[in-house]
Amino acid sequence: MDLTNRTAILVIDVQNDFCPGGALAVNNGDLVVPVINRLLPAFEVCVFTQDWHPRDHQSFAANHGDCEPFSTLDMPYGTQLLWPMHCVQDTDGADFHEDLDIDKAQMIVRKGFRPHIDSYSAFFENDRRTSTGLHGYLHERGVDSIVLAGLATDYCVGDSALDAARLGYEVTLIEDACRAIDLEGSLATAIRHMREAGVKFAHSETL
Repeated sequence: MDLTNRTAILVIDVQNDFCPGGALAVNNGDLVVPVINRLLPAFEVCVFTQDWHPRDHQSFAANHGDCEPFSTLDMPYGTQLLWPMHCVQDTDGADFHEDLDIDKAQMIVRKGFRPHIDSYSAFFENDRRTSTGLHGYLHERGVDSIVLAGLATDYCVGDSALDAARLGYEVTLIEDACRAIDLEGSLATAIRHMREAGVKFAHSETL
């Protein structure tokens, strides 16, 4: 694909808790790091996201009595999948992977910091209305296309891709720069939804 100064790379949640040994480890999640680092110099606009949860966040199963991780609970904004406690503010688990070139980041979007609502997408909280401010930033930078990388394909990457497409961006997901959790077919479902929304898929070597 052709890259222009109107294309931004959006690096999603490459944090210790999503890498091997972390509280919510994605299989081979750390393998995205060298791929992303190779991609970053090709982009004039680089945005990273960071899960940034308070310890009492309502998406944590531990904050709901006997609820088990990966069970669901009805919230005012819809059905919430309950997670193991992860990416808690000011902990090592919330830090970016040590080998990720974060010096390239021009903006870091911290999401999921409101205790009563989760946030997968880089653009909106899970109520689909509360904005993170990213869309306004990209608009001011003149961005009209987005390349996505990071963790995890079937949750935060996928939701960010869908919102970006809905907002009118041309969206490309770099498959070898992402990894998935894949809970009960969630990866296949996410890919289907992204393709239906017009998201393109590519390999890092095509950039």
